[in-house]
Amino acid sequence: IMAKKKTSLFECQGCGEQAAKWLGKCPNCGSWDSFLELNQDQQEVLKQTSKVINTTSKAVSITKIQQDNVTRFSSYNDEFDLVLGGGIVPGSLTLIGGSPGVGKSTLLLKVAGSIAKSGKKVLYVSGEESAGQIKLRANRLDSNHDDLYLLSEIKLEEIQDELLRINYEVVIIDSIQTIYSSNLSSAPGSVSQVREITFELMRKAKESDIAMFIIGHITKDGSIAGPRVLEHMVDTVLYFEGEASKELRMLRGFKNRFGSTSEIGIFEMTEEGLISAKDIASKFFDKSKAQAGSALTVVMEGSRAIILEVQALVTESTYPNPKRSATGFDANRLTMLLALLEKKIDLPLNNYDVFINISGGIKIKESSADLAVIAAIISSYRDRPISKESAFIGEVSLTGEIKEVYSIDLRLKEAQAQGMKKAVIAQKTNLKLDIKIFPVDEVSKMIELF
Repeated sequence: IMAKKKTSLFECQGCGEQAAKWLGKCPNCGSWDSFLELNQDQQEVLKQTSKVINTTSKAVSITKIQQDNVTRFSSYNDEFDLVLGGGIVPGSLTLIGGSPGVGKSTLLLKVAGSIAKSGKKVLYVSGEESAGQIKLRANRLDSNHDDLYLLSEIKLEEIQDELLRINYEVVIIDSIQTIYSSNLSSAPGSVSQVREITFELMRKAKESDIAMFIIGHITKDGSIAGPRVLEHMVDTVLYFEGEASKELRMLRGFKNRFGSTSEIGIFEMTEEGLISAKDIASKFFDKSKAQAGSALTVVMEGSRAIILEVQALVTESTYPNPKRSATGFDANRLTMLLALLEKKIDLPLNNYDVFINISGGIKIKESSADLAVIAAIISSYRDRPISKESAFIGEVSLTGEIKEVYSIDLRLKEAQAQGMKKAVIAQKTNLKLDIKIFPVDEVSKMIELF
C-alpha cells in the first residue's frame, strides 16, 4: 500500500498569504523571505478554524429574522465612547492598533479602572509587563479598584481558565502578538498563532457576552501587524495616532459594526494619563498676532467642527525643479491648486518652492480646506498677513470655481464661538450670526481680498 502523500503548505508571516510551495517574495504584501512551512498540527488547526468559520446553515427569509437589540454601557470616557459609537457593546471584539509609546495601554488601563469603579468585573491581561509594573501605572492613573483584576500571562489556555473562574464583563489583552497557544508549535506573534488566538477570543466573547479589547502592534507602514484576516474577524478596528513627543493623540475608527467610522476621539496626555481633550478648539491654531502665510479654516471630523491653521511658505527656488511639500495635506491636491493659481491669477509659482503644513498634527481628509491653502499661499507670496479673525472655507474645482461644502452652519457656529469676525465661503447662508460673510464663487476674486 502506498503511503499517503504529505501535502505542503507555506504561509507568509507578514500577511497570512498561503502557497503550495515556498516563495521568495510574497505576492500579496511584497515582503521577502517571509514564507514558512506549516507542519501537520498547524495545518489541522487551520482546517478546524476554517470549518467553524464556514459552517453551513439554512437560509431564512429576512422578514422572519428578529432584529438584534444592541445594548451599550459607558466606558466613562466621553471621547472613547464617541469613537465606539456611543459606548461599549457586550460581546464585541475591538482591535486597537498604534505605534509604540502612543498610549494604547495607558488609555485602556484608565478605561478599565473607570469601568471597574462602576461595579463591573474587568480583567487586564498583559503579556508584556508584570503585574507590579501595571500596578505602578494604575497608581498614577487612579485605577485601583477591587473589580479590576490583573493577569500577567502569555499562554492562551491559562487565560481561558481564568475566564471560566470569574464572570468578567470586560477583558483587555495587551498585546495579541505576545500570547501563544500550546496547540501550535510556532512562535508567539506568528500569523498562525495570531489567527488561532483571535478566533478563540472571538468565540469566547460571543458565547459569554464579554466585551473584549485587543491591543495590536503596527508595522512600519502603519497597518496592524499580522494577517489581514485579523481585521475581518473583529467587530471594531481603532487606530491610535499621534507622536509620542506631542500631548495630543487621536483615536480613529476604521471599522465599526455597531456605529459610524467618521468620528474621532481627541485625547491629551497628562500626568494622570490620557484624558478627553475638553477644550480642543484652541489646540490646533495660534491666536497670536497675524503673520504672512497663515490662514484659518474649519474642517469636520465626524460630527465635530475643528478650526485648523494652514501654514504656507513660498520662497524663490534655486533649482530648475521647484520643491512642493505638504504635511497633513494631500500633495497631489497641492500641485493642482498651484497649477490653478498660475493659470487663473498669473502667479509665477513655477519659479518658487512651496511648503504647506497643517498645525496640530491633523491630516485633512476633506477638500473644504482648499480655499485656506490658496489664501495662505497668496499671503506668503505677497508677504501680507491675514487677520486671525478670518476663516476660509470652500472647495476649489479645476475650473477655478469655489464650491459649497457640507455642514457650513456648524462650521460657522464654531468659528463664531472662537471669536472670529469674518468668513470667506462659497455661498450665502441664512444663519443669523455675528460673523460677516464674504461669498466668493471664483478663485480670481480671491485676489481682491488681499
